Amino acid sequence: MPPTTPYAGKFNSCPSYGNNNHVQPPSPYGEMCYHDNSLVSASLEALIQHLVPTVDYYPDIRFREVAPKLVQLLTEWTETFPYDFRDDRMMRCLKDMTLHVARGDEYSWRAMQQMTQRLIKRLSALGQYEEAVAALNAAAQERPASLKTKQASAQRADILSACDDPFILAQQLTHIELDRLSFIGPEEFIQSFAMKDPLENHKLLCSCYSDKTKKRKTSNLEAYVSWFNRLSYLVATEICMPAKKKHRARIIEFFIDVAQECFNIGNFNSLMAIITGMNMSPVARLKKTWNKVNTDKFEILEHQMDPSSNFSNYRTALRGATQRSETAHSSQEKIVIPFFSLLIKDIYFLNEGCANRLSNGHINFEKLWELAKQVSEFLVWRQVICPFDRDRRILQYLVTTSVYTEDELHLASYESEGPENNMEKDSRRSLRSSLLHRENRS
Repeated sequence: MPPTTPYAGKFNSCPSYGNNNHVQPPSPYGEMCYHDNSLVSASLEALIQHLVPTVDYYPDIRFREVAPKLVQLLTEWTETFPYDFRDDRMMRCLKDMTLHVARGDEYSWRAMQQMTQRLIKRLSALGQYEEAVAALNAAAQERPASLKTKQASAQRADILSACDDPFILAQQLTHIELDRLSFIGPEEFIQSFAMKDPLENHKLLCSCYSDKTKKRKTSNLEAYVSWFNRLSYLVATEICMPAKKKHRARIIEFFIDVAQECFNIGNFNSLMAIITGMNMSPVARLKKTWNKVNTDKFEILEHQMDPSSNFSNYRTALRGATQRSETAHSSQEKIVIPFFSLLIKDIYFLNEGCANRLSNGHINFEKLWELAKQVSEFLVWRQVICPFDRDRRILQYLVTTSVYTEDELHLASYESEGPENNMEKDSRRSLRSSLLHRENRS
């Protein structure tokens, strides 16, 4: 059974639109349905027949007239779905097409050359980005020599030593978000539909792909989801790490202010990652620390990102940010960074909840238009250039500093505020033994 969604059943029938004036050859596969001169549905066979010449029918094609349209089609393809052309076969086909165009129309041939150069530049930038992310991830995975005591962890710098201004930190987080968004190809959403459970961040793209080429098709989307998880764990680490309650409370208040600035900017992904980190059980159990914090602003932010009613509060805020972006007078006002896991969930359920084909066998174009609308909106958001000054020292800290694992977070929490019951005492004892054994093995 398909999941129940607002889209389910919406695009599952082909309405009768009366007469249309579109001239086409008679088709044994059924007519193509139009509404207001827009194609609504058709069988795949009818579409192919409409485009392929036969003895009885052929489109009125003159190469000099068709060539510019062909170039336009290929330009939109290479600019919207450039990662398709990482496949050597696709690139060979593009080069062959360029040679064919060169024989018939010099202007179109030059346009094809320029298009190919832009494509190669984009793919080169993509390769460099993926290498940079891999290097950053490797640096971030280097574990400290010891995490056995609070004194050892205290030797690690904290977030306030890297940046004590919430607005500047929110700006640097926005840099990271926009940088990583810009390299996510829309085709990666399609590849992610193969995953059974798109709702859990840490499982979203745990690959069932054994082939490296297949896995690469979602590598940038996967890197972005991993960034969300890293930021959540970084927030929890920074809070659980300090030995003094006063210092922990100060860091909590700092991150609340950072989250507020992210909301003001329109950076909802970092906002949600911060809230997630602060709601992790090792942080939430620090009652003595939280008692020293004014939580009014935090409760307002939690309300904005409340998942009830299908995140209705967040969706209202997102619409407001989108409207602001559309009428923006400055680069900063154009920024819209959605809560990414929810965006993927929406696209996933739209794809799963609506039929690809109608009951008459026609391709469901209304569903495809709706999918295209959502992905196109994302493409607009990802093209925004971050207007804030970069601070490389802060950026380096955010993406490479070591963070606690889940077990280390729980142990650090118990070291900060002791166990409250026998269950927590047993948990602390088990964690100490497990982590000590792990360190001795390494």
